[in-house]
Order: sequence, then structure tokens, then C-alpha cells
Amino acid sequence: MRGGAVVTALAAVLVALLSAAPAQAAGYRYWSFWQSSGGQWAYATQGPGTARPGDGDVIGFRFAVSADSADAAKPRAAAGFGEVCDRTAAKDGAKRVAVVLDFGTPADAPDGETPPAALSACAQVGEDATAGEALAAVAKPLRYDSSALLCAIAGYPRTGCGEQVSGAKKDDGASARPSATDKSDGGGGGVPSAGLIGGVAAVVVLGAAAFWQARRRRG
Repeated sequence: MRGGAVVTALAAVLVALLSAAPAQAAGYRYWSFWQSSGGQWAYATQGPGTARPGDGDVIGFRFAVSADSADAAKPRAAAGFGEVCDRTAAKDGAKRVAVVLDFGTPADAPDGETPPAALSACAQVGEDATAGEALAAVAKPLRYDSSALLCAIAGYPRTGCGEQVSGAKKDDGASARPSATDKSDGGGGGVPSAGLIGGVAAVVVLGAAAFWQARRRRG
């Protein structure tokens, strides 16, 4: 087979591989839970029912379509305590927790629903209160499913809970990339990305061309 034909054939393989790569993974529509770390949002390692923020801490909740924790969108408001709780005086036997709520974008909203405006509030709760109790103090009604998954905050959304959404498109420009393990595939499995496949195929094509040129020189 001539060199040009080899390169052409391998280029065809490249096109086939890229065509076979998945364009977009399915996601889930849900409320993600965040905590402030050094003034930045970090994906919470515990659920709001067990996490116990301290006095002066900031917690956040974001409604969006995400594939997993590594793809979750952060709250778009700053993770600051002062601007939320400065007007709430400290009280013995209680703690102040800043609660930031981001109801997401219209693209992530369930059909027929419009996300409410973002909200921040200072929850003054007992010293042993969980993040879920702080949330309930400022954003009722809350809705949970039978597995204790947080489904709705301040009544949004009206229905649904963590449902799968195919072909989801994110448009907020605020994706979070924490170091949490990818829950969808155990932290690194799954189908190779189109970029990886393309890179490997391109290396094969270039290698074949170089091999053919070397043969011609020796001949």
C-alpha cells in the first residue's frame, strides 16, 4: 500500500473514532450543597443533614443539571459571611450561619417553571444545629424524598427530585471542578473522551507517515 493511501486510511479511522465518541453525557437535576473554604466555594463532603457548620460559617445551595460532583455548578454569589450576617447580632447559645441560595438558570429549570431570584439570609440557630436546620430556618418550605435527598428549597422546584436529564446544556459559565471522586464511574473509568481518541489517532497517522518516508529514503 502506498504511503498516501496508508495515511488516508488512518485518517478515516480517526473520523470514525471521533464519530463514535459520545457528544454529551446525561445529567441529573438537583440541589448541590456547598461550603465556604478560604472564601471560595467547595463541594461539601457531607450532606446538609449531618454537616454542622460553626458560628461564622457560610453554606450554599445551587440548583442545576450536573452529571456528578465534579461537574456541579457553584453558587454564583460570593461565599462571604459579613455581607449576609453583619446585621444579625451574636447571641449566647446560638450561632450565625450565612445561607446562600442560587436557584439556577432557566436552562436548568424543569418544564413550566422559572427559577426565583437568588437569596442570601443569616440563620441564627442552636450551637449544635446542622446545615439542614440552618437552611430550614430561612428557606421554608423544604421538600425531601424518602431517601432524605433534598428535592426543593423555598418550594422550588414544585415537583421532581434528582431526575435524569438527557442532553443537558449548561449556560452559567460557573462550573465547579472540585477534587471529589467522580461518582458516575468510580473516579476515572468510562468511555474515553473525543479529545483523547483524536490525539491517539493523530499520533498513529503521523507515525505512519514518518515510517513511510523513512522507507522511501532507505529505498
